[in-house]
Amino acid sequence: MNKHLVRLLRADEIECRVASVKENGLSLLLYKDASVDQRILDETFGPFGWQRSHQCIDGNLYCTVEIYDQASGLWIAKQDVGTMGYTEKEKSQASDSFKRACFNWGIGRELYSAPFIWIPSEKASIKRKDDRLYCTDHFSVYAIDYNEDREITSLSIGNDSNQKQIVYKLPKAAEPDKQNPKKKPANHTGLSDAQMESLKKELKRTGVKMDMVKERYQIGEPQQMSEEIYQKVMAALAKTKPAA
Repeated sequence: MNKHLVRLLRADEIECRVASVKENGLSLLLYKDASVDQRILDETFGPFGWQRSHQCIDGNLYCTVEIYDQASGLWIAKQDVGTMGYTEKEKSQASDSFKRACFNWGIGRELYSAPFIWIPSEKASIKRKDDRLYCTDHFSVYAIDYNEDREITSLSIGNDSNQKQIVYKLPKAAEPDKQNPKKKPANHTGLSDAQMESLKKELKRTGVKMDMVKERYQIGEPQQMSEEIYQKVMAALAKTKPAA
């Protein structure tokens, strides 16, 4: 079998979950749902090339995901245990164990390399009910890129509940040179190689032509578009269905 059986997750396949809320902001976690696992399993191995089963061991529900290896003619199995949610406990435990088993097959494992994501309070609507702080804003991953080791190298997250405002970016913008305040950061204009690669991947996935983007946003060379325009383009492409 190949070293990497499955592809990396696209931005539109990653969801954001509020992990903790404080008065000065909140933290987010990145995760995938079971439908993404099923789609990638079908896409990679075919609908008849994988199977799942569940069994209860010491009161805990385990899921086994098996992949058919055509080279050996054997079913290769990987297993993991699920945790209970607060509602529909059996269903949530079955879903969680399935997602964990798929992590063992490499689906979404790159999410383990995600940085600590902190959203300041001015970029989110934090509310209080009695002694509890909460936030009902919906956050989405607008763009993401990886290195050769399948680690996250760039990440853009927006607040869909606040006019799709970009609330988190990795890498963060370079700070001015304190010794020479008038000197601009080296990357103050144009797109990075990683951003251009992400843009090309999204254009290929959606079938959208670069000329259409240039006409829509009134830009010249795509490498010289501003960061603001780039984020708008990536957000629009992320919500575009794949080309037939």
